[in-house]
Amino acid sequence: MIVVLLLASGGLSHAEQESYAQRQACKPDVFRLCSAFIPRRDPITQCLERNFNRLSEPCRAVFEGRLR
Repeated sequence: MIVVLLLASGGLSHAEQESYAQRQACKPDVFRLCSAFIPRRDPITQCLERNFNRLSEPCRAVFEGRLR
């Protein structure tokens, strides 16, 4: 993000390990914007990236690398 599945399984990208804080930051956005892709991680990540301008500030911080 799932959201339980995405959040429990790992996160936003295969390339990086997400922290609990990162998963929590994007969880509401996954449900709001990308629920059709739950539980598939890659499509959720792509959906969040496509909707970057609509992301909450905490989730945007994750994608910008400001929240670790």
